[in-house]
Amino acid sequence: MLYAVIGEDVPDSLARRLAVRPAHLERLKELQDAGRLILAGPCPAIDAQDPGPAGFSGSLIVAEFDSLEAARAWAAADPYATEGVFARVTVRPFRKVLPA
Repeated sequence: MLYAVIGEDVPDSLARRLAVRPAHLERLKELQDAGRLILAGPCPAIDAQDPGPAGFSGSLIVAEFDSLEAARAWAAADPYATEGVFARVTVRPFRKVLPA
């Protein structure tokens, strides 16, 4: 089943986010290589493709996991969660409708 992982950044997270980004991307690449990643990306803190020093307010990941518990465990072990980039992480079941 698909799950949406919604991470909300702590204030002024940009430096910390950039420091752990390679490890975060490596975990996403593993999901992608396994054919389980639907989409992933950050939410700019301002209305701009490149927010510059404003940074990001969080991230959204949609991926396939065996269960809600497995999705939560994966999210809890992500470097953005373990290294203090995320203030809060929500994991919810997700049903893709479009594009078909």
